[in-house]
Amino acid sequence: MKLIKNIIARALAFWALLMFASTMFIFLWFYFICIVLPDPYKTRWHRRLSQLWMGLFMILSGIRFKVTGKEVFNGLENAIVVCNHNSLLDIPVSFPFLPRANKTIAKKSFSYIPIFGWIYSYGTVLVDRKSNKSRQESYEQMKHVLNHGLDMLIYPEGTRNKTSAPLKSFYDGAFKLSFDTQKPIVPVVLLNTKKMLPAKPSMYLTLGKIEMHILPAVYPQGKTSEILKKEVYDIMANYYLANNKD
Repeated sequence: MKLIKNIIARALAFWALLMFASTMFIFLWFYFICIVLPDPYKTRWHRRLSQLWMGLFMILSGIRFKVTGKEVFNGLENAIVVCNHNSLLDIPVSFPFLPRANKTIAKKSFSYIPIFGWIYSYGTVLVDRKSNKSRQESYEQMKHVLNHGLDMLIYPEGTRNKTSAPLKSFYDGAFKLSFDTQKPIVPVVLLNTKKMLPAKPSMYLTLGKIEMHILPAVYPQGKTSEILKKEVYDIMANYYLANNKD
């Protein structure tokens, strides 16, 4: 039974990869509009197009998806959204399906992936983590995103959580940004992505429902960035432990 399960999971992963690539070529041509659009219109167009692309990809791949807590954004000023990171599925489902247009922070190396990297770069702030200059420039770009009235999406764990803990330790960037700009933080917890597409074994997909849970905003007023980081970490870790079914 285990052998059959492994064969099916690898076949599903191959099929999903095929669907991702083939649907990308359907929508690719519409992303060229991003070349001429200024922000925030470029980011809004990019998000809407990515919604359609990822929606089709998930239908064809047999992946179900549910969002709860959209009402958190009702009447909320633009914000810094922080999301946990367990799987390669996280980014394709998070930034398109948040209720408002946003840019996300991403490693510069992603931009080198043929075709996809070009598409992805229009919806991100790219950073070379090995370069102090690049990190500083990306921080200023994130402020620029917020100044345009857009949300800024950050994965504060930095990389995928491959541990058994609910979350890895958080980096400071998102919370320093909130402190400096006095913009609220919206915690978002993704469930089931680690189970459906784990880091190991690679190319291994099981079908299920991805859940995106948007939690109430946390405000920076009267708090240090360290206090903000601990508060948001505790909120997200406790929520993950209480709701994760893996």
